[in-house]
Amino acid sequence: MEALLLAGGKAERLGEAAQGLPKPLVPVAGYPLAEYTVARLVDAGVTRIVVACRAGQEDAFVNALAGLGAEIAPVGETEPLGRGGGLRFAASHRREQGPVLALNGDELLDVDYGRLLAEHGESGAAATIVVAQVRSPFGVVDLEDDGTVTGFREAPLLDDWVNSGVYVLGEDALARFPERGDHETSTFPELAAEGRLRGFRHTGVWLTVNTPKDLKKAEAYMEEHPEWRPRRRVA
Repeated sequence: MEALLLAGGKAERLGEAAQGLPKPLVPVAGYPLAEYTVARLVDAGVTRIVVACRAGQEDAFVNALAGLGAEIAPVGETEPLGRGGGLRFAASHRREQGPVLALNGDELLDVDYGRLLAEHGESGAAATIVVAQVRSPFGVVDLEDDGTVTGFREAPLLDDWVNSGVYVLGEDALARFPERGDHETSTFPELAAEGRLRGFRHTGVWLTVNTPKDLKKAEAYMEEHPEWRPRRRVA
């Protein structure tokens, strides 16, 4: 089984905390960020991961992610293709056909990939996106219609579901991905309008690493949860 890993992020918002590395290779509690994702994909049965990265960074990804139990196949973009273009570019280097897992390389989620793939197959959808809820960055004030304050909630989960950047993509969906640009403003809205896009609700861990504050939060979580630590496999 193959997977596509989007890994072209420049880590600009991380600043010096990125240590000059591509964002998916920034260390989090002693391991490259993407190593946690690769290890979980291997546990789910993935044996080959096509990594869409910037040209010239291919060896860095192979060296950082080797030994986890999956072949790392980096493909370098000679020019920025955008997220949709990057995934389409990566998909063109697959060895297999059919639905494929696709993920952002700078997110940490404990998605049940087996159940995700099974539900996608049962649904008949062209693509399935993993959606999650996020917490409000502010405390919330509960108000009655007449303006009476009835209570306060500190950083509650918001009711809406958001795209977490993990997908199962069928051949029909991949064929409609842009060669350059963002699939979230083109392909996915089109599939949704046709009733061919499914959401998979995820209520577990979802950590994004965009800023130094995010990085500290992710490191603290990983230090407290050693079960996330990747395991190197002896050939």
